Amino acid sequence: MTVLTTVLFAVLFFAAIMASIALHEIGHLVPAKLFGVRVSRYFVGFGRTLWSTRRGETEYGIKLLPLGGYVRLMGMYPPQGPRTGREGWLTRMADQARAVEYEEITPADRGRLLYEKKTWQKIVVMLGGPAMNLLLAFLIFLGITSAFGIYTPTLTVAAVSECVVAADRAERTCTGDDPPTPAVEAGIREGDRIVSFNGIEPADWDEVGELIRANGAGEARIVVERDGQRVELPTVSTVLNHVPDRLDPSRTVEAGFLGVTPVTEQRRGGVTETVEQMWQLTRQSVVALASFPVRVYNVAADLVTGQPRDINSPISIVGASRVAGEIGASDRLAADDKVASWLSLLGSVNLFLALFNLVPLLPLDGGHVAAAVWEWLKRVGARVAGRADPGPVDTAKGLPVTYVVGGFLLLGGGILILADLISPIQLL
Repeated sequence: MTVLTTVLFAVLFFAAIMASIALHEIGHLVPAKLFGVRVSRYFVGFGRTLWSTRRGETEYGIKLLPLGGYVRLMGMYPPQGPRTGREGWLTRMADQARAVEYEEITPADRGRLLYEKKTWQKIVVMLGGPAMNLLLAFLIFLGITSAFGIYTPTLTVAAVSECVVAADRAERTCTGDDPPTPAVEAGIREGDRIVSFNGIEPADWDEVGELIRANGAGEARIVVERDGQRVELPTVSTVLNHVPDRLDPSRTVEAGFLGVTPVTEQRRGGVTETVEQMWQLTRQSVVALASFPVRVYNVAADLVTGQPRDINSPISIVGASRVAGEIGASDRLAADDKVASWLSLLGSVNLFLALFNLVPLLPLDGGHVAAAVWEWLKRVGARVAGRADPGPVDTAKGLPVTYVVGGFLLLGGGILILADLISPIQLL
């Protein structure tokens, strides 16, 4: 029954991701049609067509490999401009791609091609997809926050670590050689509420954590509320230790360490709390994106050498579906926590899809936005300098970048899928 439940929730999650991708493409489709761009195809998946139907000038359908989707916006490449100088390999490559696209373009499409549209219209069309994923993520997280609440650390101490253990030591049990934590030396007890740290009264636990980290090995004057009374504890010094980075949990940073764990409470919220949560996730996702190629390489290296999988390593849609299946089948989570965790994973994937597509490299949406902005800047510069309009930017000449990025995505996706099948991440 557990296996069946796991598979059921995994398939359901996979279907939800594909629905998110389908909505991403609708985010491109709708503004394109509103601006009069001819859209010839809207498909979910790649490869052989399983089903399709035509509505007006657009063919809608589903393809065999459910690994993405696309809309065919006619006129992505501008027509061939005047030639000066010798024809090189890049020009020939661009002309070949242009020729394939213009096989479907007729004189009746004049004025309906994407390259002919105004800069702001191109940007709206390209940002429509990521905006859809961002909206989905916001609605999912808002639903979780308002219906279930989110676990929030409070200023009350839940536990006090007995000793300082080196971050790189696998065995976490205290030994006779391990020094006591500053929290033990100060006499902090479970149930104490931290009301002041070095004269600063923190608003929440996040602020306490930042104060401790920034304190390094400095003096720490702590005031707690105990049994309704404010108690000034003996002055101690925090110690330097390696702790997980706030934005990149896969690496550690040297920072101040006290040795206390907060009580967490499940609190409901609204728009403000949702925006704050998404802002933190966005910062973490941007850091992860910046190091994505390195992370994929590390996954491949660990897979080849047989090293255990880093719990913070990237996962594919297959891996995410597997984790979702394990969440749904887990007997260690209450029903509410299962639903909230499952939906939170779906919201995180949508947020990551939005940010990933904003990377300013072709063929990603961000690459086309960057090309539109560059085109606008060139036209403004020409107007100021009194020169003729330079015309549209020839994105066909960006095909080498498209091939490199596309090749990396195929290779990286294959590596992550293989790792998720052979050495999956175990969260529960």
